[in-house]
Amino acid sequence: MIEVVHARPDRQRVVELPLAEGMTAMQAVRASGLLEDFALDPAALALGVYGCRVDGARLLRAGDRVEIYRPLATDPREARRRLARSPGPGGRRRAARPG
Repeated sequence: MIEVVHARPDRQRVVELPLAEGMTAMQAVRASGLLEDFALDPAALALGVYGCRVDGARLLRAGDRVEIYRPLATDPREARRRLARSPGPGGRRRAARPG
């Protein structure tokens, strides 16, 4: 057995499938029905197996968990830069020292 999972902030689905000989990550995604359920574009998918990015052609093994990743709303590097520039907790801007 394998699992194919996809999650959004409002809902998630986990689909268990029997592992067929030579099954790839993309074949598992297609067989899961999650493309239709979440209206996903197969050409734009980012996939992973247990948190490691993989190509859709990756061969699966029994027990694998194929994850369909959501696109990032913000580049994590840019989010950290904005946080570092912001005042307050976590930001670098500090009040001037009394002199």
